[in-house]
Amino acid sequence: MKLTMVGSGYVGLVTGACFAETGNEVISLDVDERKIAMLNRGESPIYEPGLSEMIQRNADAGRLEFTTDKTAAYKDAEVIFICVGTPSDTDGSADLQYVLSVAGDIADVIDTLGPDQKPKTVVVKSTVPVGTSHKVRDLIRSRTNAPFHIADNPEFLKEGDAISDFMKPDRVVCGVESEEASATMSELYEPFVRQGNPIYIMDVRSAEMVKYASNAMLACKISFVNEISRLCEAYGADVKNVREGMCADKRIGNQFLYPGLGYGGSCFPKDTLAVCSMGRAVDLPCKLNEAVHEVNQAQRGWFYNKITEVLGEDLTGKTLAFWGVAFKPKTDDIRESPSVALMQMAIDAGAKVKAFCPEGLENMKVEFPAAEAADGMYECLAGADALVVATEWNEFRSPDFEKIAAMLSSKTIFDGRNVYRRSQMADLGFTYVSVGRPPVTPAADGSHASA
Repeated sequence: MKLTMVGSGYVGLVTGACFAETGNEVISLDVDERKIAMLNRGESPIYEPGLSEMIQRNADAGRLEFTTDKTAAYKDAEVIFICVGTPSDTDGSADLQYVLSVAGDIADVIDTLGPDQKPKTVVVKSTVPVGTSHKVRDLIRSRTNAPFHIADNPEFLKEGDAISDFMKPDRVVCGVESEEASATMSELYEPFVRQGNPIYIMDVRSAEMVKYASNAMLACKISFVNEISRLCEAYGADVKNVREGMCADKRIGNQFLYPGLGYGGSCFPKDTLAVCSMGRAVDLPCKLNEAVHEVNQAQRGWFYNKITEVLGEDLTGKTLAFWGVAFKPKTDDIRESPSVALMQMAIDAGAKVKAFCPEGLENMKVEFPAAEAADGMYECLAGADALVVATEWNEFRSPDFEKIAAMLSSKTIFDGRNVYRRSQMADLGFTYVSVGRPPVTPAADGSHASA
């Protein structure tokens, strides 16, 4: 099948590469000439494990190409996927200008092809408020009499595991208005669901809502366990034990219930705010989702206060080393990163901040130059008063603690992801502060005690 992906960002690149991998002919269209030039050189503008290799493999095979030419991209496409950004406006609502601009471009091109062309299927893949796909449909209809079908196909890709999520989805959701669109989407996704996972064909508005409902639920679980972690600290409980006992209940499960610094990235913050905005638009306040967002944002300040309880509120003359800048492991995405928020708080209090991240440093240099980028995880520690573990990359899980102790000016670790065992930190003589667990603090005789 001949496909066009409009937008060569995270969703468009992964979707296009994976469809090409199963034999489809894919064109990736973007207005950013720099990005298209990179892709034509075999360079991916984003980091996602396995993506660069998949792009190169399919480009070499002639199944994947990149262009800025809208006419060439739309002319022969059987299915056009709209994969452009929908950033949050100041009120939290989704900005649809890019989606609707693409709809206008599609209308202009298919109008020139005339009414006798085979109808194309226009698929909204971007995460959009309920009713947006119909806005796309209506805009195209207002500008051409050429036939087409509309569909909505939300993505459920986790950054860091996106290729696996696409190639082996737990479900595929397609919102359609015609039998033809249903047949096209079913045929397109059939190679990915041969293990029996379902394709859900439904109405367009329900498909749009599935995406928001799913992300809102996952965000809720994260804020829930973070709120419980605060209660654990207040009452002297250990959130690790509480979590294990709670998650043994099969009705609850164990995913997205790890305490930490809260969610970040491009999806959960934006989508939670969009749900709240949709509620306000129809006079149905989404109080639970509003609370989820408030708890999440407060988590950063709550953890920062743990830092100042040890180091003091005035951090002038202090240096903090941060391990992890990306909002989660296996990505270079630093959007809405809790690590960046904490670094800004420390800088505002007078501290010098150094950071190391396996993949996020280049974006940090551009988007947050106030922090000093370190060449390595141990180089980051030189002369620092404390280490802040902000992202749980695998290379941070079993470090050389003797080396850490030797390089820090004070043996102090603030662990925002509960990566290390408290007993181990006590044995090694660290002051150790984590999330939802009693801190390990040095006693006057040099031994350690749990507060």
